[in-house]
Amino acid sequence: MGNCLNSSSAQVDTTLSSHASGTSKNVSKSSYSGPSSLTISSYSEMSSASSLQTPRSEGEILLSPSVKPFSFIELKNATRNFRPDSVLGEGGFGCVFKGWIDEFTLTASKPGSGMIIAVKKLKPEGYQGHKEWLTEVKYLGQLRHPNLVKLVGYCSEGDSRLLVYEFMPKGSLENHLFRRGPQPLPWATRLKVAIGAARGLAFLHDAEEQVIYRDFKASNILLDAEFNAKLSDFGLAKAGPTGDKTHVSTQVMGTQGYAAPEYIATGRLTAKSDVYSFGVVLLELLSGRRALDKQKTGIEQDLVEWAKPYLGDKRKLFRIMDTKLEGQYPQKAAYTAATLASQCLNLEPKTRPRMSQVLSSLEELQASKGASKDHHKVMSSPVGKSPMRQVPHHRQSPRNLTPLASPLPHHRQSLQVR
Repeated sequence: MGNCLNSSSAQVDTTLSSHASGTSKNVSKSSYSGPSSLTISSYSEMSSASSLQTPRSEGEILLSPSVKPFSFIELKNATRNFRPDSVLGEGGFGCVFKGWIDEFTLTASKPGSGMIIAVKKLKPEGYQGHKEWLTEVKYLGQLRHPNLVKLVGYCSEGDSRLLVYEFMPKGSLENHLFRRGPQPLPWATRLKVAIGAARGLAFLHDAEEQVIYRDFKASNILLDAEFNAKLSDFGLAKAGPTGDKTHVSTQVMGTQGYAAPEYIATGRLTAKSDVYSFGVVLLELLSGRRALDKQKTGIEQDLVEWAKPYLGDKRKLFRIMDTKLEGQYPQKAAYTAATLASQCLNLEPKTRPRMSQVLSSLEELQASKGASKDHHKVMSSPVGKSPMRQVPHHRQSPRNLTPLASPLPHHRQSLQVR
């Protein structure tokens, strides 16, 4: 596809070391999508869709009344013929294009008028295939919640597979935490993002028919103009266990650095696997460091292993806090958040809190006096003495750089058992 950015979707195999049993799994680089910002109904209205109607066939999935079946020509017109200057991002799945449609008729409109959308176009040789495409339509076509990205529609015409999302103007959390930007995220915004993401996960877990997200990570958390977080990319989502079952047995899929160790080791998936992943993202919000960073050395490559010794010590917590915060965060609230992250990262799944409990704790933290103030200096050692080393921007891989305000596809490092 000549109108895409430089493709880096070639398959890459690496070895994933399990935190749990020392076993290793084959990790193949796959693709990931991320979407986009329509006006969404109130929280109470949207979150009432807690019962997921499970379609029995592909035809029933595609007949969902809440998503529009677009023709290929409609999306071609909406994106100005998929022009290169409309590209928002690119991944193994394909390209994501910016487009415009009329907000009432949902027909293509002139650039700059109507409603902005993000159109994700599957390329035939991509690693995210029809199955994941259909899974996204299945879940996002039925689930409605303020903290889930909205799927506007899809296109299934011949070999063409496209998804149409609301546009998220602030892009992904990953971009704000790890890319060069005008301003680092202040403490209050980080807490707001964590709460929004937790609401999304709690909604999925507490639905009448439970949904396990399975790929919770910073790049899948998209932000609207007010930094409200929405979960995107449901290609790996799975229905939770039913009846007297305690887990769902699946092929191990997810992203290296975020996947729960017991899931990597056994393939047994539960909602507590998502809780572990949330703990990793919470650590990323606190530290400003990636879950897995091969540019660092030794134990510092793995955020969880590096940070764990500091999470329970108020006097040493400053060592893992993001230096870009310049000490502007409430020490007590940061320690509470670190303790919560530690609980989510417990190696024993049963002892991890439920997402509803995590959400409640974060909301209490936000409501506590002074917890969200950004100008509260840490009383411990000076931040300048933190051992955390920032990776210079010029060392970041160019292929991973994506526009700030885009709902972007990324490369999903799939943990595949072969």
